[in-house]
Amino acid sequence: MKTLKLRIKDKHADQLNKIAGSVNYAWNYVNDLSYKHLKQTGKFFSAYDLNEYTKGSGEYLGLHSQTLQAINETHAKSRKQFKKAKLNWRTNRPDAKRKSLGWIPFKKSAIKHLHSKQTGNKALKSTIQLSLSKGQKFIIDVFDSYNLSLYQINTLEIVQDSRNHWYACITVKDFPKQISGKGSVGIDLGLKESATTSNGDKLTTKQTQKWAKKLAVAQRAKNKQRVKAIHAKIKNSRLDAIHKFTTKLAKDNALIVVGDVKSRSFTNKRTKLAKSTYDAGWFELKRQLEYKCKYAGCQLEIVNESYTTQTCSHCHKISDSSPKGRAGLGIRGWRCAECGTWHDRDINAAKNILAVGLDRLAEGIPSL
Repeated sequence: MKTLKLRIKDKHADQLNKIAGSVNYAWNYVNDLSYKHLKQTGKFFSAYDLNEYTKGSGEYLGLHSQTLQAINETHAKSRKQFKKAKLNWRTNRPDAKRKSLGWIPFKKSAIKHLHSKQTGNKALKSTIQLSLSKGQKFIIDVFDSYNLSLYQINTLEIVQDSRNHWYACITVKDFPKQISGKGSVGIDLGLKESATTSNGDKLTTKQTQKWAKKLAVAQRAKNKQRVKAIHAKIKNSRLDAIHKFTTKLAKDNALIVVGDVKSRSFTNKRTKLAKSTYDAGWFELKRQLEYKCKYAGCQLEIVNESYTTQTCSHCHKISDSSPKGRAGLGIRGWRCAECGTWHDRDINAAKNILAVGLDRLAEGIPSL
C-alpha cells in the first residue's frame, strides 16, 4: 500500500471548504455523543455503534454514507490511540482562535478516476469524480505527477495545509510495473552530499542553506505567510529530489545496499551538525527506498558501514593516507599509500558498503 499526495487546483477551494464544514459538524456530533455515552455507561462507542446514530444524516449534510463511516472509524481509532475520552472540536470558521485544517475522507466506492491527460510538455492533469449525497457528484482536477491511470485507487482523503492549499492523499494498491535491472549499487550517506552511490551518482538536498537568507528576511519582517511558503518550498524541494533519486535506484538495480549511519550520532550539541543532518533527509531516503524496493522487486540491505571510509576499495587495506576520525571529515579525496589508487571519499565508501552487502568483505571491514 502506498499513498500519493497530489495538489488540487485552487478553483475547487470554495466547494471544498463547504464540504469540510459538514465533515466538522459530523465529527463534533459523534465526539459529543461518545463523551456523553461514556459518562452515562462507562463504555466507549465503537465505530459500528456510531454508524447507527449517523445513518441517514448524509442527506442533510451533503455527505456520502461512506464518508460518514470513515469519520466514525477515524474518531474511534483516534480516541483509542490518544487514550482520550473526548477529542478536540473541529471548526473552519476564519475567526476561530484554533482553526482546524480541512479534512474530507472518501472510501473506495465513492471514488472514480475519470481520465489523465497531458497539459504541457511533461505535466499531467487527472480528473477524479467523488460521490456526495443523493447521487451528487463532485469532480476535482489534480496536478498528477504519478499518472493515476497506472494505479488501482483504494481510498482518498482531501486535506488542507496551513497555506490553505488542498491536496488529495490517495492510497493505492498497485505499484507501476518496473523492469528491475541486473545491477547492484552501494550508497554512502553524508552531509556534503546527502547520498553518493558506488556508480558515482550524488544526491544534494541543501535546501535549508539555499533559502536561509530569504527565510531570515521574512522572519525579521514577521511575514508569517512568507515564512510558511519558504518552509513549504524547502520541504517540497527536498522531497522531490529524494523521490527522483530513489525511484531511479529502485528501477535500475536488483540490489541496493545502504550504510547504517544514524542521525542521532550527528545531532548532539558537541557536533554542531544538527541543521545539516536534518537537511540531508537520511530517514526519508531510507523510508522511500524501503517501500519502492518492495514494489519494484529490488532487494534492500542495511549494513554496518564501519571502516568503509578508511578502507581502499581497490586493495582492501587501511593505509596511513586514508581519512580517519572527526579530523578527517574535510578530506574529500585521497590516494591510497598501499596501491596508489586515487579515491573520491564518498564513492570509495559506497563501493565498500556494496562489498559488505555482497558478502565480498575485505579483511578489517566487519559485517553484520
